[in-house]
Amino acid sequence: MPQSILRNHVLKTLAPEDFSLLQPSMHRVELPIKAWLEEPYRPIGHVYFPEMGIASVVATMAGGRQSEVGIIGHDGMTGVAVILGQDRSPNETYIQVASNGWCLPVETLRAAIAESQSLREALLRYAHAFLLQSSRTALVNGHSKIEERLARWLLMVHDRTEGKIHLTHEFLATMLGARRPGVTSALQMLEYRGLIHAKRGEITIVDRAGMIKLTHGAYGEEEQRHFGITSD
Repeated sequence: MPQSILRNHVLKTLAPEDFSLLQPSMHRVELPIKAWLEEPYRPIGHVYFPEMGIASVVATMAGGRQSEVGIIGHDGMTGVAVILGQDRSPNETYIQVASNGWCLPVETLRAAIAESQSLREALLRYAHAFLLQSSRTALVNGHSKIEERLARWLLMVHDRTEGKIHLTHEFLATMLGARRPGVTSALQMLEYRGLIHAKRGEITIVDRAGMIKLTHGAYGEEEQRHFGITSD
């Protein structure tokens, strides 16, 4: 497939000679909800480049408590641990919004990185961007109110889906590391303010500018620069 028609930002922006190292081993995949892409502490066999949809990177504490530490859409790829020279991650990665994209064996990626310094540098830039997203998520989770955290999360998902968001309250609670009643109350507040429209399993952002304002900086410059968004 021509590189120019791809939607995935990582693949689309690679130098043509670097893309040619990966293309022969890539194949198209459909990724349904809850499809596992990485399991905790298990060797990573493939990396994925979504064209649409969302994958969640989720950390689990002793006792089973979970929280999302990163999201991956058409802006990125799975397998940051591989880019950084490791073969596994303590986190799990799975599809939360039905997706499709490209799958690449890890062995191919490692060989290509070893062959091309420019490919290695391009992928390390993405890894750095993903780690910045994770660090901001930790900051926001520690200091922002639940409605601000929810608004930021919905905006980030909207950036990567640009449409209706199909998620349950229970799933949102897991993603935010919050209790379900708190998430339900926060959703009701956002809807009361006219920022979203919510019905069972489906959320639509109605007032994006209002959502950004509500985050009080939790949805910040890093997210906006990455997607070419400017705010007043």
